[in-house]
Amino acid sequence: MKPNSTEMIDEEQLLKELRNPQTVRNGFAKLVSEYSERLYWQIRKMVLSHDDANDVLQDVFIKVWTNLDNFRGESKLSTWLYRIAINESITFINKKRTQNNISLDEDDSFLIHTLESDTYFDGDEAQLKLQKAILTLPEKQRLVFQMKYFEEMKYDDMSEILGTSVGALKASYHHAVRKVEKYLEEPL
Repeated sequence: MKPNSTEMIDEEQLLKELRNPQTVRNGFAKLVSEYSERLYWQIRKMVLSHDDANDVLQDVFIKVWTNLDNFRGESKLSTWLYRIAINESITFINKKRTQNNISLDEDDSFLIHTLESDTYFDGDEAQLKLQKAILTLPEKQRLVFQMKYFEEMKYDDMSEILGTSVGALKASYHHAVRKVEKYLEEPL
């Protein structure tokens, strides 16, 4: 996980603030400030639309706020936040599938339409083709590919966030890369 500033936040100090009733609001403001951008981009890679990503990000922070007392510290705070962001993104995508009467067995081509109609997408044709290639991947492979390729996340961190073995993640990433490369080799 790449920090968005030159220094990583001290998670232990932040947790102390979050667990203290006198400093919880200040700690939460720091948490939002520190993690908003990184979580936004993780969510955006999954839901594609800027507006949808903002909505999901709000849902993430609401869930974090209401579940602060349930965080037991068995994982890093950042891992917990990513897990919530990913789960909220998947929930959002599944709601979109339901709204569009798309079964879980069908592909996510509706996301390609979302990408193409997003006025905030400012990529060139090659970037659009890469995003379309990524959208052809099964959901889990797509998630692993995005976390490894774009976030440069370590397999150990992904394993903790996704609850999947490192070996399975490496295999999933390898298969995803091959599929993306094959898609990109096809003529525009």
